Amino acid sequence: MTKSVPGGTEGFGVEEGAWEEWNPTEDSVRPVRGRHRVAKQRGGLARSSTVLGVGVIAAVGAGGIATAQDKPAVTISLPDSITSALPDAGSLPGVGALISGDDSDEDENTSVDAPLTMAGVSAEEAQQGTTDAGEALRTRILLQAEQQQDAADAEARAAAEKAAADTAAAEAKKQQDAATAKAAAEKKAAEEAAKAEAEAERLAKLAAGYSLPTSSYTLTSHYGQSGSMWSSGQHTGLDFAAPTGTPVKAVHGGTIKSAGWSGAYGYRIVLELADGTEVWYCHLSSMSVTSGQVTNGETIGRVGATGNVTGPHLHLEVRTGGSTVDPLAWLRGKGLTV
Repeated sequence: MTKSVPGGTEGFGVEEGAWEEWNPTEDSVRPVRGRHRVAKQRGGLARSSTVLGVGVIAAVGAGGIATAQDKPAVTISLPDSITSALPDAGSLPGVGALISGDDSDEDENTSVDAPLTMAGVSAEEAQQGTTDAGEALRTRILLQAEQQQDAADAEARAAAEKAAADTAAAEAKKQQDAATAKAAAEKKAAEEAAKAEAEAERLAKLAAGYSLPTSSYTLTSHYGQSGSMWSSGQHTGLDFAAPTGTPVKAVHGGTIKSAGWSGAYGYRIVLELADGTEVWYCHLSSMSVTSGQVTNGETIGRVGATGNVTGPHLHLEVRTGGSTVDPLAWLRGKGLTV
């Protein structure tokens, strides 16, 4: 037997028997509170469509809402991305009951149109009450400031480390330069000491070949002094004041070039050395050798006061190349201590 089914299709087969038309009433239909609340919070759940979809799919299932009511409760597992976004489902108005399946009656006048301000807030922030957008912005600003401060501190530490490294390098260079300078100074001092020692040895050898012109003397007039007592206006030799008759010796081996009276010089002996240097002995009281070869230290005359003098003394002149030189420097250059 074929009957028309309201909202159905003609020819839909149904077994014959007791058959009534079903008219849903408020008493016969169990209200689906969860779905009702979802509809009323449409504006609030727009940003959490994933949660809504999961809830609806779990409620409807394969056979629809009415069929799902006759089946046992199904545990819904949400992805971590959703649970992290909703750490406490109970804190979201109307969503906690939707997920948990709680069918307890709620006051129809309860406001469910408030926005979901907890979306994107961590559990720690939720516990601290950090749900205000301004507070969240303040937190981000403080975090950014802290990160910038950390970067500035790191940069300052790097600059300080670089400065310390530069200072250490400069100090090391300074110490190295000081060590180099010290080594150079020590080397120079050693070289100078060696040079001085060699010069001393040379002078010692020279001194062995040279002698002082007299002994027991006092130096009175030096080379280059000015005065009216000298015809040239300057003293051309070195005066050894000593008692008359004090022996006068050859300063070095050589040849007697001349001996005799020489005006203002009194009695004078000229000794010529092998290198052409002439040594003049003047104001002598007497002359022991007047010609020929003499040896180093040999007595050739005696101190006197002949010629232009104010007292007994030996006037010693040294001439090289025809010009006078300082006798004191020349004698010291031969290793003699005058």
